[in-house]
Amino acid sequence: MSEQPTTSRPADRKYAVAKAADIAPGTRKIVHAGDRSIGVYNIAGKFYAIRNVCPHQGAPLCRGLTTALVVSDEPGGFRHEREGEIVRCPWHQWEFDIKTGQMIVDPKMRTKTYEVTVETFDVTVVDEMVVVHM
Repeated sequence: MSEQPTTSRPADRKYAVAKAADIAPGTRKIVHAGDRSIGVYNIAGKFYAIRNVCPHQGAPLCRGLTTALVVSDEPGGFRHEREGEIVRCPWHQWEFDIKTGQMIVDPKMRTKTYEVTVETFDVTVVDEMVVVHM
């Protein structure tokens, strides 16, 4: 009986990119992890990370406006939902959901998202760091 080859996933790479306190709720910080530029967002105390590249034409996506989702139930009426969860590309105004990376008008189009954790390092000085997993 021959042994089946096993496939394994590459090891999870972690990058400590910022102190949690440096990214206040409702703000973002653009960081570098490896060779990638990434926007790390604090939405209501939870951290999300997306690639700082618009899939349309390569604009620095995270330099765009962070806003709410505008929804409408009828002509002339609109309301804002999910405040601070949408980033708008600074070049062509394409909007992306920060939590999922999906484009608002075409969910099949997306930008890369990354897992984010906040970890405490138990050393001489305890310091909470935002860690991006790639």
